[in-house]
Amino acid sequence: MTKKIIYIVVVLALIVFTVIRLKNNKETTQDRIYQYDKETAIRVQVDTLKLEDVNVEYSYMGSFEPFKETKISAEIQGKINSLLVDVGSSVKTGQPLIQLDNSLLKLQLQSIEVQIEGLETDVKRYTVLANADAIQGVQLEKTELALRSTKIQKATLLEQINKTTIKAPFNGIVTAKMTEEGAFAAPGIPLLQITDISNLKFTINLPEQKLNQFYMGKTSKLTTDAFPDVVLSGDVSMIGSKANFGNSFPIQFLVANTPDLKIKSGMSGNVLITNNDKQEHIIISSSSIVGTNIKPQVYKVEQGKAILSDISISNRFENKVQINKGLTEGDVIITNGFINLFDGANVITK
Repeated sequence: MTKKIIYIVVVLALIVFTVIRLKNNKETTQDRIYQYDKETAIRVQVDTLKLEDVNVEYSYMGSFEPFKETKISAEIQGKINSLLVDVGSSVKTGQPLIQLDNSLLKLQLQSIEVQIEGLETDVKRYTVLANADAIQGVQLEKTELALRSTKIQKATLLEQINKTTIKAPFNGIVTAKMTEEGAFAAPGIPLLQITDISNLKFTINLPEQKLNQFYMGKTSKLTTDAFPDVVLSGDVSMIGSKANFGNSFPIQFLVANTPDLKIKSGMSGNVLITNNDKQEHIIISSSSIVGTNIKPQVYKVEQGKAILSDISISNRFENKVQINKGLTEGDVIITNGFINLFDGANVITK
């Protein structure tokens, strides 16, 4: 019985010691932790808002494409006798590019011409005989029909011979060669690629919020990364009616190239848009905004306190934003000193 009492006393003593030790440790830890006083005023930098003119130049990146580009193929089958151009060659509309073998077609043409000559002689002879009632008129009619049919065959052969010379469909530059002399050409098999860069298409992709900056026929300045000193002029020729995979819309400009065709297909560039808004707006620095892109907010200073306020952004440019709701002229907003700042905090302005 005595041992049991001693055991209970020892256990109780250990419990009391543990509780006292934990309490002392808690008090020590609390003493070491910095206790922030929410009533202490926070020093911040502020800006008093005023209405400003918005005259900003926006830049949107895009790329240049050829105005016209096509792959040339033969309309009839045949062996390639000669290639008259190479990659990089400048060509004019109607200029011969490829000559196919047409020797058999020319022999067929000679044969047809002999038949036509014979039939024409027969027609003359039968005409005289028919007028003298020496033969029936039907024989003359059959010969005249045969002559007409043979002339159609000749025209067909001439057209086939003409198609053995493959010509340029428009002015441009040979940008690809997919065949060689001695190869076999057939309809649908690409032989050459012709590209016209005297005019270019410049395409940018914009979110729907920025589409109102453009309209059909609007003229804008364009620059290229390769030649920043060259300034081009482009007219809006297409505004996309359907968003692409990036949920943006294509806008295309028609651009005249430089006389020496300095701008090449595939080069990148920028279209420059100047916003000449005659109205004044509230403009603030982007660094003044807290919250999220979905719910932007700023801290306004009212009676010595920081008041968190919702705002609505209508435009962004460089490191500033244009506000259309939530702020008015004369409001004081916090621009720096956000550490420990909270809604309703006391502030001291610099």
